[in-house]
Amino acid sequence: MQIDKNVEGDGVIFMSIKDESSKAADGELQEKGKNGAPEDVIILAIESSCDETAAAVVKNGREVLSNIISSQIALHTVYGGVVPEIASRKHVEKINGCIKASLDEAKLTLDDIDVVAVTYGPGLVGALLVGVSAAKAIAFAKDKPLVGVHHIEGHISANFIENRDLEPPFACLVVSGGHSHLVVVKDYGEYEIIGQTRDDAAGEAFDKVARAIGLGYPGGPKIDRAAREGNPDAFSFPQARIPGAEYDFSFSGLKSAVLNLINQARMQGEELDQADVAASFQKAVVEVLVSHAIKACREYGYDKLAIAGGVASNTALRELMEKECEKNGIRFYRPSPVLCTDNAAMIGAAAYYEYRKGVRFSLDMNAVPNLPLGDRERRYHGRGSR
Repeated sequence: MQIDKNVEGDGVIFMSIKDESSKAADGELQEKGKNGAPEDVIILAIESSCDETAAAVVKNGREVLSNIISSQIALHTVYGGVVPEIASRKHVEKINGCIKASLDEAKLTLDDIDVVAVTYGPGLVGALLVGVSAAKAIAFAKDKPLVGVHHIEGHISANFIENRDLEPPFACLVVSGGHSHLVVVKDYGEYEIIGQTRDDAAGEAFDKVARAIGLGYPGGPKIDRAAREGNPDAFSFPQARIPGAEYDFSFSGLKSAVLNLINQARMQGEELDQADVAASFQKAVVEVLVSHAIKACREYGYDKLAIAGGVASNTALRELMEKECEKNGIRFYRPSPVLCTDNAAMIGAAAYYEYRKGVRFSLDMNAVPNLPLGDRERRYHGRGSR
């Protein structure tokens, strides 16, 4: 994949992710239905669940014709986290530009699009509403089918973009700022949660610990970088195991252990090595995530394991997971780091399989900020026939 970045005057990054192998990127789409072949499905996908405004054009669920991401990290860093009202206003400013850029890069127009897809939950309600409103407006104006996508299903589906051989069933570890799930992907769009966090998500723990040791926001990538210079065995932090729920996670105790270490050192006038704390904390998180995922594959009988979500770009997690999968005869799948963070290509990938199943949403679709994964009734909120 070819990745280009352009920083705008206000510090917001426009990122273009282009699949160099795409034969349709030059505008020469296959003639639909030619020689009895399945018709191509071209999807315009929109993602605005948190602090990235993104639009993409995806062909047949796995071929990315364009993927534009306008990041707001620079805007929120000064606050130490995402401010929902600021995120929503920036989405309003950027959404039309991202959609236009995605169509321009794919050398297509709205008339060439077959389906409009959008993240409708979970996420920040104001941010979600910007993307949902844009998608509904396009679907209405151009009389195109509308498909709503669960944000976490999008993250899981990011694995399909670079791994053309990956097919369900398989196990997937989803780790992000708001989610830590162990999921069995039974089929496209069919999920069973076998483990989840009882408190902090992995990404949330990274952010809180990074702030506590003075690294700042965003915590995940900063701890990842600092840990490379530290000793992961410098401190022994707890790794929670929950009786009766062997696949569930808990990171609040680990976070508290790090905070207690810092407070104790301050009271005694000691100076802690920031890199050692970061490396030891990261080791505790990664070892729990990997051990749970490998155990689930062995006990459920799956020989394919994928990872997804922002934390899936963590280098220590990727390295240990690859090592343990190889040791246990499990095929390991992971998206490129840039596809682990929020983007619209993953939404287009997930929407394709929903569309092929006949899923259509009506124009009264609304944002659902607490949309649960795998709940068919809630996932199809606002569904209707066109």
